[in-house]
Amino acid sequence: MLDGENPSRVAVECQVNGVARSATVQARLTLADFLREVCGLTGTHLGCEHGACGACSVLLDGDVVRSCLMFAVQANGRRVTTVEGMGGPDGALSPVQEAFRSEHGLQCGFCTPGFVVTVTALLKDNPDPSETDIREALSGNLCRCTGYQGILKAVAVAARAGRGAVE
Repeated sequence: MLDGENPSRVAVECQVNGVARSATVQARLTLADFLREVCGLTGTHLGCEHGACGACSVLLDGDVVRSCLMFAVQANGRRVTTVEGMGGPDGALSPVQEAFRSEHGLQCGFCTPGFVVTVTALLKDNPDPSETDIREALSGNLCRCTGYQGILKAVAVAARAGRGAVE
């Protein structure tokens, strides 16, 4: 150890949903645990903790990542957006969240945050996705309740809403 530093702890400074966050954490702390335990943002869910289910999906500098597979320190100096950062500042639902609600794209809700984050990124990059594009984008997210039909319909509705929105 140098100057009393603990090498198993690291400083993390990042923007989470537009808010500067900083903490000294265990070097092995995952980004998911940082968001849930340090930032108090429990919308990021932990399902498989192997990156297979997509429940822990967040945006890192605008790209979808599995927060269970990243260390918090890897987000140092970067922008993280969780499902809590998707809606409006007044608590209004985003178009994607509204589409999931209106089209019954959720049931128990456990997987929904990961789907909302993934769909938000998809529609940012591809505002007019085909059904194949949608299915491919969602292939890394698992749902055990809905049968996916409501989810697929919600993505199509959100895409139409985005195309009709005034910028």
